[in-house]
Amino acid sequence: MYSPVTRLLTVLELLQARPSITAAQLAQRLEVNARSARRYITMLQDLGMPIEAGRGRYGGYRLRPGYKLPPLMLTEDEALAVTLGLLAARQLGLTDAVPAVEGALAKVERVLPIAVRERVRAVQDSVTVDLEAPVGARVADWLKMFTTAAQQTRRLIMRYQSSSGEQTQRAFDCYGLLYRKGRWYAAGYCHLRQEVRVFRLDRVLEAELGDERFERPRDFDSKDFVVARIAAIPDAWHVEALLETTLEDIQPLVPPEYATLEERSDGVLLRAYEQDLDHAARFLMGLGCLLRVQQPKELLMALERLAQAITRTVAESGINL
Repeated sequence: MYSPVTRLLTVLELLQARPSITAAQLAQRLEVNARSARRYITMLQDLGMPIEAGRGRYGGYRLRPGYKLPPLMLTEDEALAVTLGLLAARQLGLTDAVPAVEGALAKVERVLPIAVRERVRAVQDSVTVDLEAPVGARVADWLKMFTTAAQQTRRLIMRYQSSSGEQTQRAFDCYGLLYRKGRWYAAGYCHLRQEVRVFRLDRVLEAELGDERFERPRDFDSKDFVVARIAAIPDAWHVEALLETTLEDIQPLVPPEYATLEERSDGVLLRAYEQDLDHAARFLMGLGCLLRVQQPKELLMALERLAQAITRTVAESGINL
């Protein structure tokens, strides 16, 4: 949780780091409402900080041009957070080269008190960030371009290859990106298909920033949209099972990218696409609740095989129950 003083200092840092920032953006970063964010701005202005407010729909707050704050000093927690973030960036391949991360870490160390500096060095020496395979150089290039497009609301022109090998040229408005299980996904409006879609960056063959602008939907959540789309990708089997439980109890046990859950009066309906029904059977039994299979009927056979295997394991264990 932020304290009021921490929030004030955070607002000051954000104003120094950005040419302009809106009350809505400040509220999101500070975990408060827009009214509270504006109140922090007023408090800083009362302290003599030269903060100017822009007018219009896209107006925001900024420090008066030419005004410089004293050099940044990091707390121990802030220094650790920056260090871990840089280590993760190096593992994900988000920088042009390893020296970029090392240079940033060196700069962080240079401004730290000795005790905090030693703590940060201990983290570097002992912490390994294992985030699956790093992205390739081409994906890293697309990541920079797509994030720029999302930030500047500039339309992209890209050539994309689908899982079947089909190549298409399309205009794309990137609303946001998500890293999940070793892959980067971009969500946004596809002008070729005329709908919001998800694209894997490792399947982008060519891309360039266009001059046309777009408007991002205010309530769009990239994470929720991508996860839901991954769960809805068709596979060999469409599984439906009615779980005799509540949504509150079962939701933490079901990864959103594996299945969707719908609360009903008689339980929770689970829908998933599966390549392997034996895996589906093991997953459903692992949920620890009674259920009724609605489709496919072949899943009942997989459940029966699992039950027989469990019975045989118990019988062959030689332990008297």
